[in-house]
Amino acid sequence: MPQQITVENLLEMSQRIKTLVEDGLVFAVQEDQGGIRSSRITLENDQIYMYCLQDQPPPPHAHTLQVSEVLGAMDPSSTLVHLDLAWGGSTRGRVHIRLSPNTPAARQFVLLCTGQTGVSYRNTKLHDVWNKGEPGECVWGGDYEGKGGAGGAGIIDIRGGPYRESGRAGAVWWWYGAAATAAQFTIATRDWQGGVPVTNVFGEVVSGLEVVRAAANHSDITQVTVVDCGIVLNQ
Repeated sequence: MPQQITVENLLEMSQRIKTLVEDGLVFAVQEDQGGIRSSRITLENDQIYMYCLQDQPPPPHAHTLQVSEVLGAMDPSSTLVHLDLAWGGSTRGRVHIRLSPNTPAARQFVLLCTGQTGVSYRNTKLHDVWNKGEPGECVWGGDYEGKGGAGGAGIIDIRGGPYRESGRAGAVWWWYGAAATAAQFTIATRDWQGGVPVTNVFGEVVSGLEVVRAAANHSDITQVTVVDCGIVLNQ
């Protein structure tokens, strides 16, 4: 039977808990109508990662805590998520994104990085590059329905909220064209020059921008996959 631990246990990271995490024996779980789903928790470079929920229970001897308790203990004013990008048969790097507090698009991004509603960015493709090689270059992704950029329906209403403008590389923003694509996101890989900065910015890449730039330079952006995603718990 899985053994319960607390969020405080995890964040304090005693030697016992550290050993359990390093041995792959700590999972966050969520139970819904489909059964028990689980998310692996890892310790990497002193950061605690909770990965996207998978449609399977934790191992029989795992130590568990509830996803809702984990997220409820986090500071909503400082949320750090990650996307792992791969192409050419290998993972190329991790992109950390600091989300702006109190914006609905940021809340939606967390839901899609953790998979709490049953859908996520895991195994989605990037599907377009705008202004390739030019100022304002950016990549576009988030179609979790696999419709090549025509899908990715919003899971909450992201209109309104204190969004900001930015003309800098690393800005993460959304273009609200229709509810059918409202879960899609855009990451700027080059500064805008002499133009109007983008609006609806809800996050910023704090590390791994070189990985996104490399993806933008790939010969076929649709071969770039978000192979995993999640949230950093000790931010």
